[in-house]
Amino acid sequence: MSVTFMTSNPKALLAKFKKAIDEKDVATWSYDGDGDFTHDTDQWRSKAWMRPELLSDRLNFSILAPKDGGMTKTVYGIYHGRLIECFLSHFDDAFVSGAATAKVSGKDSI
Repeated sequence: MSVTFMTSNPKALLAKFKKAIDEKDVATWSYDGDGDFTHDTDQWRSKAWMRPELLSDRLNFSILAPKDGGMTKTVYGIYHGRLIECFLSHFDDAFVSGAATAKVSGKDSI
């Protein structure tokens, strides 16, 4: 786990995130056909991907390095921080807490 949001309805939280992106309410994230998310700004686009995982009481995101490899601490920090910032700003009514791991763990792939 890289980033986790504790919620009673992880499926609905993920759907809200996708809908906000689709409707351009969230302009700084995008997702691909696999359902992975990237921070969609000129500086950070495709530097990493966040892969969602639905569990009964949480929505987890694991971080993935781009196919050409490599990830810096800065990219790791930016992606974690910006994802939590986005969820706090837009979906605070849909989860009770959000957290990030300081180091690679779980299903992260860098």
